[in-house]
Amino acid sequence: MNLSKIHSVYFLGIGGIGMSALARYFNAMGKRVAGYDKTRTYLTDELMAEGIQIHFEDHIRNIPAFIKELPYDIDNILIVFTPAVPKDHSEYVFFNLNGFNIKKRAEVLGMITQTGHTIAVAGTHGKTTTSSLIAHVLKSAGLDPSAFLGGITQNYNTNLLLSKQLKVEHVASDNKHLIIVEADEYDRSFLTLHPEIAVITSVDADHLDIYGDAGQVEESFSLFAKQVKSKLILKKNIVSKVFVDGITTFSYAVNDEAADYFAQNIRIENGLYVYDIITPSTVFKNITLGLPGIHNVENSIAAVAVACQLNVSEKVIGESLSSFKGVRRRFDYHIKTDALVYIDDYAHHPEELNASISSAKEMYPGKKITGIFQPHLFSRTRDFADDFARSLDLLDECILMEIYPARELPITGVNSQMLLDKMKLPNKCICQKENLLKELASRNLEVLMTMGAGDIDTFIEPIKKQLIK
Repeated sequence: MNLSKIHSVYFLGIGGIGMSALARYFNAMGKRVAGYDKTRTYLTDELMAEGIQIHFEDHIRNIPAFIKELPYDIDNILIVFTPAVPKDHSEYVFFNLNGFNIKKRAEVLGMITQTGHTIAVAGTHGKTTTSSLIAHVLKSAGLDPSAFLGGITQNYNTNLLLSKQLKVEHVASDNKHLIIVEADEYDRSFLTLHPEIAVITSVDADHLDIYGDAGQVEESFSLFAKQVKSKLILKKNIVSKVFVDGITTFSYAVNDEAADYFAQNIRIENGLYVYDIITPSTVFKNITLGLPGIHNVENSIAAVAVACQLNVSEKVIGESLSSFKGVRRRFDYHIKTDALVYIDDYAHHPEELNASISSAKEMYPGKKITGIFQPHLFSRTRDFADDFARSLDLLDECILMEIYPARELPITGVNSQMLLDKMKLPNKCICQKENLLKELASRNLEVLMTMGAGDIDTFIEPIKKQLIK
C-alpha cells in the first residue's frame, strides 16, 4: 500500500495511546481522519479538539459519509484497527465485508518507518520512558526526529513529535529523517519493524495469552533482534535471553562494570538522582535526572547509549536528561506537598509495580504508602497472581479495584478477591468504583498511588479534587 495516495483514514479504537499517535500523524499529513472508541477520555477530547471526528457508539450509521459513502473509494481509504476491537464489532464487520483496506496499527507503523531511519525501543517494561528520553535528547541536539510514543511526554504534551522535514506528501525527502518508535511485543507487533538501531529494555514473561510461556516471549524478542539493521543496545541481564547474530551490540546496566554503558557513584541530592555514566570512550560526570526511581536511571543509560551512537555531545546529553520532565502516567505527580503526595502510575505488571512502589518508598522513607491498584486483564492476573501479591505487599495499605477486562471475557475463579487472599499485607481491602472516593475520605493519607492500565486514570481528577479541598 502506498500511504501517500491515501486521502482518508478511519481508526477502530482511536483512543488508544498508540492509535492516537497515528491519528495525529495522518491528521498532520493533511488526511481526513475519523474514528470510533468505546470510551470518551481526555485523549479523545484532545483529538476532537484537533479536528478529528470521533464517536463512541458501535454502529454503521456513525461512520462518516466520507468513509462509507457509495461508491467506496477503496484504494484511497485506510482502516486501522487495534487487536482490542473484537472481530464481531459491527463497524469492523462492515469494512471487512465491503473490501476496505484494513490494517493493524503495527502494520501501519511499520509502513511509516520505511520512510526514515528508525530507532525502536522494545521491552516488556520501560519502553515509553526510554523512547521519550531518546526523543527529548535527540530533539535537544537539533537532530529533528519524529517520534511515535506510548505516553504523553510532559515536555511536549503529546505522544507524537513530527520532524520539520515532513511534507504533506507524506514522505519527508530523499534524505531520510530519524523516527523513534516503541516496538510493542503484544501480538508480535514489533516484527513489522526493521530498525537501524534498537534498544531492548527487558524480556519478562507477559502476554502469556498470546505467547503461552516465557520461552516463546524470548524467541519473539530474538526474532526482533535479527531484524535490526545496524546496532542493538541490550540491558545487561537479558543478554542471555536474546539470541543475537551478525550485528553490533552494546550492553547497559546500573553498577555493573562488565556492561558497555553503566552508571556508578549514584546518589540522591535535593530529591534528584545524580550519577556518572561510563561509556566505552568517556565518562559523563554528575548527570542529573529529574525522574525518581533507579529503574529510570537505567532507562537514561539506554538513552545515552543511543545518543552516543549518533554523536550527540556530552553537554547536550547532560542538559537534556536534567530537563526531561517525564511521561504522563509514569510516576506522575499530581500533588506534591510536605503533608501529602499523590502519584499516578501506569504500572500493570508485577515488575512494574515493584519498581514504582520501591521508588516511592525510596523517595519518601518513613512515610505511609497507600496504593490503589486496578488489575488489567483476567489472564494476566491469573498468570502472575503470586507475583502481583508479592509486589503489592510492599505497600503499607492496599485498595484493590475489580479487574479491568479490556479485550477479555471473565475467567472463572479469577478476580480481585483471589489476589487479595494471596497477599500477606494486613491493611488491604477491595473497593468498588462507586465507593472509591468515600473510602479515601476515611483514610489518613501521606503518600497515595493509583496504579493500573485500565480506566483507573479517570479517577485522577476526582481524587485530586477531593484531596486538595
